[in-house]
Amino acid sequence: MKKPLVGLPGKKCGNIIVKAEEMGNCRESVMMQFCGNKLDKKDFFGKSDPFLVFYRSNEDGTFTTCHKTEVVKNTLNPVWQAFKIPVRALCNGDYDRTIKIECYDWDRDGSHDFIGEFSTSYRELSRGQSQFNVYEVSLSVCVTLLSFLVDIEVTFLDYIKGGHNRSFLYLALLFYYCTLLLLSHYRTCFPGNPTQPTSLHYMSPYQMNAYAMAMKAVGEIIQDYDSDKMFPALGFGPKLPPDGRVSHEFALNGNPQNPYCAGIDGVMEAYYQSLKSVCLYGPTNFSPVINHVARYAASVKDGSQYFILLIITDGVISDMAQTKESIVNASCLPMSIIIVGVGPAEFDAMIELDGDEVRISSKGRYAERDIVQFVPFRDYTDRTGNHILSMARLAKDVLAEIPDQFLSYMRIRGIKPSPAPPPYTPPGHPLQTQI
Repeated sequence: MKKPLVGLPGKKCGNIIVKAEEMGNCRESVMMQFCGNKLDKKDFFGKSDPFLVFYRSNEDGTFTTCHKTEVVKNTLNPVWQAFKIPVRALCNGDYDRTIKIECYDWDRDGSHDFIGEFSTSYRELSRGQSQFNVYEVSLSVCVTLLSFLVDIEVTFLDYIKGGHNRSFLYLALLFYYCTLLLLSHYRTCFPGNPTQPTSLHYMSPYQMNAYAMAMKAVGEIIQDYDSDKMFPALGFGPKLPPDGRVSHEFALNGNPQNPYCAGIDGVMEAYYQSLKSVCLYGPTNFSPVINHVARYAASVKDGSQYFILLIITDGVISDMAQTKESIVNASCLPMSIIIVGVGPAEFDAMIELDGDEVRISSKGRYAERDIVQFVPFRDYTDRTGNHILSMARLAKDVLAEIPDQFLSYMRIRGIKPSPAPPPYTPPGHPLQTQI
């Protein structure tokens, strides 16, 4: 597709050309390492600074850059670092498609000197280190494949399909997802008196408040991954009867020994009942509840359970430093944190905790992986009144990062999905009769 670039009146800005190719259904990745031997000396002072450029051939005969190695300084016998690349990116799953590799001497001004090139294919490379994978890029100048290791990219669905699938879907508290719904923010600032329409916790007889809508939208999706649909529900920030002490992790159902509620409807009922008995107060401390869930996650690191903490808040946070430390500590555990912001406040602190742009850190330590997802509830308020549609969008975006966060934990720990079990054949089925 070729389209003209516009934007400067009276000037021709050139064209942009987009070429597309349907991706093959290939889930393999390959780890490769190359070395060079007796490369040409291109620099007047010193030796060469060589690097490799890999090109995938396209259907129209052109080539597209798919990988560049690092530059190895001042050597004619470089050993480049091993790198991993999806086979789709390398040859789109076509094992016999041409792969072109060029060798250059790096120059600071960008005018890199060409040393030589060679062509191969995935099928040839898959032979591994052998005489077949020593390539002449010019006279007496060779590049050699040192290693070739194939890996199958596993997906979120593989863990559901695998040996854990029944536990995942029907015994969720024992496998993968142990979901905790955390109802945030019983304060006097934005939440206000729940009997007043100005409160974010307002108990209207006609519609749910923002907390309840967010809880229901996300909870109804998550509960499908839980067999008994019993959810521990916690709240933090209010004064509790009878002595008025402030709590940062109290059971919504009033039973600290058994904070589980039956389904999302049970969580909603416990939430509404708690509003009638507690006094909205503050401050809003996230770290106690994050640490609460982290203690459970720390006891199960084998991949058999995965914990999700849902925090619903108005955006004000009183223990930012402690919360960042708690998240950094939890980033190596099997857990994710979902934060839904309600109300008109600025959510700069929540965006910082999300860590999409800058990895969160505390006391010089960076989080091992991204485990926080933040979404502002107001972005999903449908002005037409179609709450079903807007809540579906909310749930989709809230849960968007969970599969990748789950997979990142499994990959770091080297936990593979079990093979998928054979399909169930009911008694009397023709296939079973044949068996």
